[in-house]
Amino acid sequence: MQTYFIVAAVAYFLGSIPFGYILVRLFRKQDVRTIGSGNIGATNVARSGAKGLGFVTLILDAAKGFAAVVLGAWIFNRITLSHPILVTPQQLTDPNDAVAQQVHALMSHLYLAAAVAAVFAILGHMYPVWLKFKGGKGVATGVGVFLALAPVAVGLVLVLFIAVVWFSRYVSLGSIIATAAFPIFAWALYRNSKSPVVFIAAALAAVLIIAKHHQNIRRLLAGTEHRLGEKKQVQA
Repeated sequence: MQTYFIVAAVAYFLGSIPFGYILVRLFRKQDVRTIGSGNIGATNVARSGAKGLGFVTLILDAAKGFAAVVLGAWIFNRITLSHPILVTPQQLTDPNDAVAQQVHALMSHLYLAAAVAAVFAILGHMYPVWLKFKGGKGVATGVGVFLALAPVAVGLVLVLFIAVVWFSRYVSLGSIIATAAFPIFAWALYRNSKSPVVFIAAALAAVLIIAKHHQNIRRLLAGTEHRLGEKKQVQA
């Protein structure tokens, strides 16, 4: 249990690095929280007039989500495995083999560690301790997390995101729909090769990200949400 606490703490603090806030502060001498929607994510950084910084923020926020999952799995391995386990493919297919049972048990715990890291990285971005727990919506960090958990599914939801934004001109709607679709795509593609905890983590992450879009959802329903390409800056 202590290992999971360590993984969660590391993932949270990695996810809580507010790249958008730091970049705008460094290069524009401004507080991004006082601009546009006040969000520290890539979209608001770009809408502040710094599109290049917005792109860099997008990459860095996604990278920290990916790194948190990879690092969480690495930490689990370092703490749990004192020496490598040698097993043949034939042993892995034998349900009665003691070594194979040990390997399968370790893999289950490894998936759990990755799932814990995924959720806490997103929580770190949304509620960073450095900014009084007021962070971003977690889309870019979620992309990084999802890329580590189920990369092919990310490609599919990216196509879905582009299609929704192309036809609706709503970035927030594309983000919400793509986020909601990810656990479904991940389950369809990886249900035979991943632990159920991975899909639970994906679903929980999706719920967290969509919940953070509650203001966007209200504006979408009211017809007042900002459309891509509009010159007038509306809170997003």
